[in-house]
Amino acid sequence: MKVLVINCGSSSLKYQVIDSDSEQVLAKGLCERIGIDGRLVYQKAGLDKEITDAPMPTHKEAVQMVLDALVNEKTGALSDLSEIGAVGHRVVHGGEKFTTSTLITEDMIKAVEECNDLAPLHNPANIIGIRACQALMPNVPMVGVFDTAFHQTMPKKAYMYGVPYECYENYKVRKYGFHGTSHSFVSKRVAEVNGTPYDATKTIVCHLGNGASICAVENGKSVDTSMGLSPLEGLIMGTRSGDIDPSAVEFIAKKENLDMAGAMNLLNKKSGVEGISGVSSDFRDLIKAKEEGNERAALALDMFSYRVAKYVGSYITAMNGVDVIAFTAGIGENTPTVRKAVCDYLGYMGVEIDDQINDAVHGDEKLISTPASKVKVYVIPTNEELAIARETVALV
Repeated sequence: MKVLVINCGSSSLKYQVIDSDSEQVLAKGLCERIGIDGRLVYQKAGLDKEITDAPMPTHKEAVQMVLDALVNEKTGALSDLSEIGAVGHRVVHGGEKFTTSTLITEDMIKAVEECNDLAPLHNPANIIGIRACQALMPNVPMVGVFDTAFHQTMPKKAYMYGVPYECYENYKVRKYGFHGTSHSFVSKRVAEVNGTPYDATKTIVCHLGNGASICAVENGKSVDTSMGLSPLEGLIMGTRSGDIDPSAVEFIAKKENLDMAGAMNLLNKKSGVEGISGVSSDFRDLIKAKEEGNERAALALDMFSYRVAKYVGSYITAMNGVDVIAFTAGIGENTPTVRKAVCDYLGYMGVEIDDQINDAVHGDEKLISTPASKVKVYVIPTNEELAIARETVALV
C-alpha cells in the first residue's frame, strides 16, 4: 500500500509518500507560506528538489498542488492518485480522548475539536489539513496519529499537577507529553537493535531537537515524559524556556510590562538556548560561537546538557534502573558533544561512551557506548513519518 503522510501546520504542510511494503519514501516535500503567497517543495526519490511558487490561499490548494506533483508526467512518484491507499495525518493533541491512532470520522473530528483549547495553534491546523484531504480524496480512508497518545499509559502520579484537583476535573489540566510518535518509534527500534524484548526493557529516549523531550519507556509503555500540558514544560529548548518557577513569569511580566500573551511569547519564542546565548537556536551556531570564545553560547550548551542529564537521572529513578538510552532527533542524532556531555553526568550508572565512535556518528544508527558500559547507549534516527504510515496501514 502507498500511504500519503500529512503533517499540517497553520501556514505549512509537510508530506511524504511511503510504500508500506518496502517502507521506502517515494516522494516528500512541503508547502510553505500558505495563505500568504505559497511555495511547493517537491522531491521524488533519487531526483533533485523542485521548487514552485504559486498561490495557496488555503490548505486545499496546497494539498491539490501536492497531488498534482505526485502524478506529474515527468517527475511524479505515482502514475495515478488511485495508488494512494490511505492518508495518515499527524494530530498534535488528543487529550484524554485518544489513547491510540484512530480512523478519521466526523465523530473523531468533533472529539479532536474539543481538544483545541489544549493546542490552539496546532489542532485547528491539523483539522484543516484533514478537511482539505477529505475534499480532494473523499473515498480514501484516513487515520489520525496523535503526538499525545503514546503517553496515555502514564500513571496518575506522573501526569497530575499539584494544583486544585478541580482544575483537572473541570479543565483537564495535567501533563500530556508530546513527540509520542517519535518516542514510540525509537523505543521499539532500539529494543530491536539491542536484541531485547520491547515489553521487558527499560528505555530512556532523548528526543533532542529545536523542540526537545525525554521519555521513560518501561516494558513498552510510556511512564513519564518531560513535556506537559503544552510543549513548554521540561527541557531548555531552542527558543522555549522549559521548566521555570511560575513566580518568575509574573516577575518578568511586571518588569517588562507584558500581558499574558506577551509573557507566553517570551517563554516560547525568545527563551531557551537562543535567549541565553543571544546567538541562535541552532546548535551548530552555538558550538561555533563557543569555539570562538563566546561565554554565553558555552553557558547555553552547558545548561541544555545539564537539564537533559537531570531528566535522564530522574527517569532512571522512576523506573528503578535503565537498560538502554537512545539519542534521537536533530541534535541527538548529529551533535556528539551534547551526547558526550549528557553521558558524562551518568558515570554513577556505569555509563561509558566510546569517544571515537561517538564523534563519528552524525545521523547514523549506532551503538556509541563501550563494551564495559553497564547501560547501552545508542543513536537511533527517528522517523515519525514512517511511524505514522505504519499506524495508518495497521488500522486501514
